[in-house]
Amino acid sequence: MAAEIQKKLQKELEVFNSLQKEYQKAVSQKQQLDGQLNENKAVKEELMLLKKDSEVYKLIGPVLVKQELEDARQNVAKRMEYISKEIKRTDVHISALENKQEAIQENVNKLRNNLGNLKIAA
Repeated sequence: MAAEIQKKLQKELEVFNSLQKEYQKAVSQKQQLDGQLNENKAVKEELMLLKKDSEVYKLIGPVLVKQELEDARQNVAKRMEYISKEIKRTDVHISALENKQEAIQENVNKLRNNLGNLKIAA
């Protein structure tokens, strides 16, 4: 009986560790997205300061290509919209991982209690 509980406990701990790694990866991804969003906000603010006749260049590989100001503003706005959606999706994923971790933590605690009770009874 104790060996069976110990096997279940070991399996739950492996799943928990796997979830923790996935959680850390998701948090890291969210931080990266937040950084990208902040960079794009700064670019948007700079583009808004420009006059209509200002020249804007976009770096494509090693080349600067002239771009219309309005096109640049639209591209930045679309990029910010996409990044915001990715942040929301990542937040949902992080929340789901947190819930799974809590559930597994409860199972681990129950299994440890059961194992402790068996050792005391023996």
